[in-house]
Amino acid sequence: MKTLLILGFFCLIGYNLFAGLYYMLTDKGSTQRTVNALTKRIALSVLLIGLIGLGIATDFIEPHGVPFR
Repeated sequence: MKTLLILGFFCLIGYNLFAGLYYMLTDKGSTQRTVNALTKRIALSVLLIGLIGLGIATDFIEPHGVPFR
């Protein structure tokens, strides 16, 4: 389940990255859609990193080969 959640976040991040690229190429700077898409991508990335850190801290996610304690 946690793997699907992480993969879902990666798909959303990739979608927003390519949406920002598409808007950048089509809008030619006339709208804020590129900035909005890339802001969402950054917010999702920060949220994913925070959730992974929280999962490691609560032992919900166990990192492999990296001693945590």
